[in-house]
Amino acid sequence: TLTIVIAAYNEQAALTAMHPRLAKVLDGLDVAARVLYVDDGSRDGTWEQLRLIAEADPRVSLLRLARNFGKELALTAGLDLVQDDAAIVLDADGQVPPALTPAFVAQARAGYVLVSRPRSRREGETWLKKLTAAGFYRVMRRLSDTNIPRDTGDFRLMSRPVLVALRQLRERQRFRK
Repeated sequence: TLTIVIAAYNEQAALTAMHPRLAKVLDGLDVAARVLYVDDGSRDGTWEQLRLIAEADPRVSLLRLARNFGKELALTAGLDLVQDDAAIVLDADGQVPPALTPAFVAQARAGYVLVSRPRSRREGETWLKKLTAAGFYRVMRRLSDTNIPRDTGDFRLMSRPVLVALRQLRERQRFRK
């Protein structure tokens, strides 16, 4: 079983395009899958849009945070609720294609407990954003003893052992890359 966790902050417009793409992928999966959207204190019509999505798709559950806590804590709140065999973290803006989900599920079936994939391109981002992202990953690799894969973002599958371990780590300043 699989839960896809998506943190959303002021993503009303993006959700109308992203959820149909995700629903199509879920329809083709051979595992029971659901979606948990976490509204991270949005100030636009995100919550109303999420309610419409949930009314139309029984696989969708919603969590609304009282205020904006930031993406990492919003994802933590969502991941804490996952009771399935695995969870996939996906961005609400649709930049990462949900179509990669079946490949992640196949890797989990092959025994991997954590599956991620670097971005092959960064569509819709300015040259400055691309430059700062590349610089960020290079600096982090030099400063850290942990090998942080470049350009992986938050899109990943975490199996039950990883979810259990994450629940034991209660930092407020998370860096999940």
